[in-house]
Amino acid sequence: MATEHPARRAGLLSQKYVSEKNRDAWLDLFAEDAFIQDPVGRSPLDPDGKGHQGKAAITKFYDDVIAKGNVSFDYPKSYAAGDECAFIGVVYADFPGAPPSEGSEGVFIYRVNDEGKLISLRAFWEFERPRWQGEAHPPVGRTR
Repeated sequence: MATEHPARRAGLLSQKYVSEKNRDAWLDLFAEDAFIQDPVGRSPLDPDGKGHQGKAAITKFYDDVIAKGNVSFDYPKSYAAGDECAFIGVVYADFPGAPPSEGSEGVFIYRVNDEGKLISLRAFWEFERPRWQGEAHPPVGRTR
C-alpha cells in the first residue's frame, strides 16, 4: 500500500480498521479538524444532517454507531484524483438484535491533507433505499 494514492491508501486503511474494530488506529487516520458525513444529509445517524466535525465528534460517531456492530466493505472499484478517492461498492453493517444486513450500496469519498490524514469522509448512500432498484432516473447523455 505504500505506493498507493494517499487518499486511496487512507480509504483502504479506514475500511480495514473498521472491519477489525481497531478504534484507535481508525481514529488516528483523521486530522484534528476532519469531517464525516455518513450518510450525507439527514438520517437517523445524523438527524440534523450536519455531519461530525472534529476528532471528538468523530470519536463519538465511532462509539455510538460503528462500535455497536460488525461492519465490512465490498468496494470493488475506486477512482483517485487530486487529494480524494471515490470508492464504489457496498458496506455491510450488522447490529445485535437487527436482521442481517443486505448492505448499502453507494459512493464513499475519502479526502486527505498533505500529510495523508483524512480531512473528510463523505458517504453517499440512501438510508431508506440502501440497495439499487433498477434505473433510478432516465439515462442522460448516454451515447451507447
